[in-house]
Amino acid sequence: MQEHAVDAVSAARRMSYGAQLARCARKFPHRIAVQHGGRALTFPQLDARVSRLANALAVRGVGRGDRVAIVMHNAVEVAEAFLATARLGAVGVPVNFRLVAEEIAYILADCGASVLLVDGRTAAVCADARRGPDGGPRAVLVTGGDPRAAGPDAESYEDALAAAPAADPGVDVPENDPAYIMYTSGTTGRPKGAVLTHLNLVMASYAALCATGGIQQEPGAVLIGVPMFHISGLNNTLRGLLDGGRVVIDASPHFDPAALVDLLERERITSCFLVPSQWQAICAVPGLEDRDLALRTLVWGASTAPPSVLEALRDRFPQAPAYSAFGQTEMSPTTTMLRAEDALRKTGSVGTPLPGIEVRIVDEEMRDVPVGEVGEIVYRGPTTMLGYWNKPKETEEAFAGGWFHSGDLCRMDDEGFVYVVDRKKDMIISGGENIYCAEVEAAIDAHPGVAEVAVIGVDHPKWVQTPRAVVVPADPRNPPTEDELIDHCRERLASYKKPTSVVFADALPRNASGKIQKFRLRERYGDAGLR
Repeated sequence: MQEHAVDAVSAARRMSYGAQLARCARKFPHRIAVQHGGRALTFPQLDARVSRLANALAVRGVGRGDRVAIVMHNAVEVAEAFLATARLGAVGVPVNFRLVAEEIAYILADCGASVLLVDGRTAAVCADARRGPDGGPRAVLVTGGDPRAAGPDAESYEDALAAAPAADPGVDVPENDPAYIMYTSGTTGRPKGAVLTHLNLVMASYAALCATGGIQQEPGAVLIGVPMFHISGLNNTLRGLLDGGRVVIDASPHFDPAALVDLLERERITSCFLVPSQWQAICAVPGLEDRDLALRTLVWGASTAPPSVLEALRDRFPQAPAYSAFGQTEMSPTTTMLRAEDALRKTGSVGTPLPGIEVRIVDEEMRDVPVGEVGEIVYRGPTTMLGYWNKPKETEEAFAGGWFHSGDLCRMDDEGFVYVVDRKKDMIISGGENIYCAEVEAAIDAHPGVAEVAVIGVDHPKWVQTPRAVVVPADPRNPPTEDELIDHCRERLASYKKPTSVVFADALPRNASGKIQKFRLRERYGDAGLR
């Protein structure tokens, strides 16, 4: 075949989300694509704004492979940023808006962001993050606030779009190119950027659609009630648009079960992801059985749902099967799913692998463990990340033996259902947020009054788990106070990562190799009510 013919065929086969949006704009010219509060955009309107943003980024020097950091609260503009970077062949970098300036500065420097997109609420912290020696991104666009709050040379997001053409920039983006860098908390105290391709996310969407009943004849409405910087927020936004559905971004700053039920009814939401404690609260809303809800699919994850919650979901929503999703950012993210018909008979399981995902439970030598025994769960499949950004050693370790090593210790029963036993990596899940103990320990260890520290997770009635620090003071006669250490962490970490309690010890238990025995700390200090 001639070269130009090969190029034409390749362009016609593209599966990047920039191309997917353009297809939806042609197929569904009158459908609402995305809405937030009282604002709504049709597919053609979203398509035009995405092209304007892509062209505005190009004018500011962004090209294929360049990184664009996004530090915004949930809004239509976040969806536009996701899609504009995809259309341009750039790499979107969603950043947790709860991070402090030092944490944001590290991510901006690590990924080498060319442009920074912020909103009025994140402008000031991002201005602080840009005060490093290299000056940070060369351009900053601000939506929903005064651009001057984001520092020198920051510009208005809307002015930039207004000055840019609405024509497609015409970039042919291969589906195996990097699309997003999703930062996950690092076990060594620094986050790692998981590089996900366009194909990763398209295949993740199709696998999830297959596992939950496929594309419906009537377009659905997906509620985005989690932060869009999360892989679940990104994934559900893209998946919701894939088949011409409507993405509804929750405008509420805090979870209110009664208000959420009102939203579900008013906006005819058909699919929604919540953590088990939120579903429990939804099921307890008075008069729920009398509401005219359009829900077709319920999804829960981030923690185990007790049988009482599963029974409540079955009784309150008989028309909508409930699915449990399990996975991790590096897998785009879902790897296994527990279906509604199996939820009660397989209580505690995270289900079976999604279509296209291959799973093994292995020992330290990569040998399959017998059925029912515990080992590390490893994966292969088209949703697996390319690797960690600028971290070849960590990437090589993660893919030892040709499989992605999850760090989760699991077992599999004789029917192929997976059960998570523990986490090989030392991690706490608090309110759906991943907190790596090493990162919290590094922050506390920097306090001059601390000789040693270990962090464990303890039960919490609202957040499921929360960090507790066990501290050996440098001077036992004059130890730092609990409040002092928590305030110290507040200045260095996002608020959700700081310990909610501190206990003091004369020494930390260690094994013969000198490693801290956290199981002993959990035995002694794991009582949630301990003070």
